[in-house]
Amino acid sequence: MTEIRHRKGQQIAERLSPGLRDALSDKYDRILPGMADSLIEWAYGHAYAREGLDLKTRQLCTVAALTALGGQTGPQLKVNIAHTLAAGATPREITEAIWQMAVYGGMPAAINGLNAAADVFAERGIGPGQG
Repeated sequence: MTEIRHRKGQQIAERLSPGLRDALSDKYDRILPGMADSLIEWAYGHAYAREGLDLKTRQLCTVAALTALGGQTGPQLKVNIAHTLAAGATPREITEAIWQMAVYGGMPAAINGLNAAADVFAERGIGPGQG
């Protein structure tokens, strides 16, 4: 089962962010050996590979959760906004998911989420209101 999850996880990770596994390994495996493979297997191969929701919906849920959590989730929020674009979501869908979190995470969390989205969109040359 572990090998299957790792393979599925690697496929999903590559779709969302080519080279992610190697980037994780370069950054973390020297201080926590096996971290990259564990993350690929567990997060992508176990959670993201489940049936029941498509990848775009899972990514929109992730963006919403990270937005509502607020605090120090900014870097992960930006990574997952990029992943959500790669999964096929439009900028409008992403900003709507973030804005919905104003009700559950508070206005500051939603504004911080929108700021993160604006940064990611600008980095990718995506104009306001596209999609």
